Amino acid sequence: MINLLNYNQPQLADYFASIGEKPFRAKQLMRWMHHFGVHDFALMTDIAKTLREKLALETEITLPDVQLEQVSNDGTRKWLIGADTTNSIETVFIPEDDRGTLCISSQVGCALACTFCSTGAQGFNRNLSVAEIIGQLAIANQSLRQEAGYDLLPAGERIISNVVMMGMGEPLANYDNVVTAMQIMLDDSAYGLSRRRVTLSTSGLVPAMDKLKEDCPVALAVSLHAPNDALRDVIVPINKKYPLKELMAACNRYLEKAPRDFVTFEYVMLDGVNDTAEHAHQLLEVVKNVSCKFNLIPFNPFPNSGYETSKTSHIRVFRDILMQAGYVVTVRKTRGEDIDAACGQLAGKVLDKTKRTANRIPIEAI
Repeated sequence: MINLLNYNQPQLADYFASIGEKPFRAKQLMRWMHHFGVHDFALMTDIAKTLREKLALETEITLPDVQLEQVSNDGTRKWLIGADTTNSIETVFIPEDDRGTLCISSQVGCALACTFCSTGAQGFNRNLSVAEIIGQLAIANQSLRQEAGYDLLPAGERIISNVVMMGMGEPLANYDNVVTAMQIMLDDSAYGLSRRRVTLSTSGLVPAMDKLKEDCPVALAVSLHAPNDALRDVIVPINKKYPLKELMAACNRYLEKAPRDFVTFEYVMLDGVNDTAEHAHQLLEVVKNVSCKFNLIPFNPFPNSGYETSKTSHIRVFRDILMQAGYVVTVRKTRGEDIDAACGQLAGKVLDKTKRTANRIPIEAI
């Protein structure tokens, strides 16, 4: 059966046209599925009964299964969501005073093998479908609103105000499905998020970055993590294909269409690897022609990573060098560490098709 969660509004309009229905049915269905969270056709009262019966016979609105929900001491929430009988993914909600941010996965595992990332250490199995991507938002939204009490929430209030495509996987390696899911997030008939409140994080797939700026330009974050090609080739291997000079040029091209006037460079702080004052000065040289800000991320350990978190004093010196050069710099506060929900810790359950776990790059090679 067709899972209608896989369709954005234009695709739904095409589907309804194919069965002899008017295109406006797409907007009606989008509101029921996403805005109201209703997945039972029988409850969609402004749709003709005969059409509801037909949809129930030929289609479905099916979310992935929640296998486990955990809540951290700091309020961070993590869902383990089944992708199929052998694989699962993780989704994380981070509550803050001025926003609620949901971190969404795009793949079962990741093929890019960044050495400091727990997801990459799991290897790669497959891309997530649109339904599995947007389903994470639906599951989290439903769970959080039920807990808060639907009747107690002011009309139109969003618990999830921001979405970041920063969970398991490289979003641009699952381009079509990720873009379709983000279009649903932005659709006023669905979740109605602004482009400034949806952020996609990429390790630097340059051709896909160029395509994204035309198809669905949302806020952009780039996982940089190294200030020179020699080091980045090792810890972010995609750099061998798209080195820093090409990546910086792509960032500038993206800014022509971006909803923000800067790119956020994410930089995980690895003790003795990329966190010296010299590295900070190299980083300034790399980004000197790009409008950007920095998000420094203390490394979150996972078993057998071979890395350690940078000392607080080293992070402070690194931050101050960037700030003195006039850049906005934040140091990410570690959230959800007690439930392995912190940045770089998401692992889920992955039946590795890449055999990555047997071919990991030794840390000593750095």
